[in-house]
Amino acid sequence: MHKERIVIKVGTNVMTNNDNRIVRPVLRNLVRQIAELYERNIMTILVSSGSVIAGKEVLGKSKIKDRTQRRQVYSAIGQPRMMRLYYDIFHDYGLKCAQVLPTKRDFSPGLHRQNMINCCEGLLSEGVFPIANEDDAVSVTMSMFSDNDELASLIAQLMKVDKLIILTDIDGVYDGHPDAEDSRVISNIVPDENLDKYINDSNKNEEEGRGGMGSKLDYAQQAAAKGIPTFIANGKKENTIIDIIDGKCVGTKVAL
Repeated sequence: MHKERIVIKVGTNVMTNNDNRIVRPVLRNLVRQIAELYERNIMTILVSSGSVIAGKEVLGKSKIKDRTQRRQVYSAIGQPRMMRLYYDIFHDYGLKCAQVLPTKRDFSPGLHRQNMINCCEGLLSEGVFPIANEDDAVSVTMSMFSDNDELASLIAQLMKVDKLIILTDIDGVYDGHPDAEDSRVISNIVPDENLDKYINDSNKNEEEGRGGMGSKLDYAQQAAAKGIPTFIANGKKENTIIDIIDGKCVGTKVAL
């Protein structure tokens, strides 16, 4: 039995460059840290975005006019590509990973929910790392997660993990615009704190992921309210995950 379980969510903006191309060294750095935690008897469930952008890299500009259908097509093409990337990198570290593609109904009480728990428990018991992403190819509006921040928060609560780490491309939640010189990262936030005045979500292209900082904070607070300390931190930095596990003051901690 592993002494600790964590969920790590990595967003599209962490794994891509300014040209919206997937940066493999970022994924390798992520898996390197997951492998190091495994040696410490800590198992990770990874919630990874990137399938839409990976599909767009293969297909190029789609002729499909309908935004939802276009996203489905990009995701269906990109999902196996993302898994191949992860599979190869995990394999390089002597580790095994598996794909989990939930929809929202998998978190409703009943058979689907229990099935989801059984799947993840089975994988973790075998030392296999579940890699979850919303099944965009079959999700319809009613059963879609708002974004992978919501999915990560739900999985963290479902599996009763010890920590949730949400990786983004800035250092945490700021008390002003992240680019402003006088803005500072807020180190600690409690679940019921209202931080609307600090949140300034940007408009994103469809392939850049759906979740902004407001979403991250919202779902971080929901997980924290259930007793799961949640961290919002910079996934582009080399040792962010290890530093958080080691108790260093990194990013924004949301906890009771």
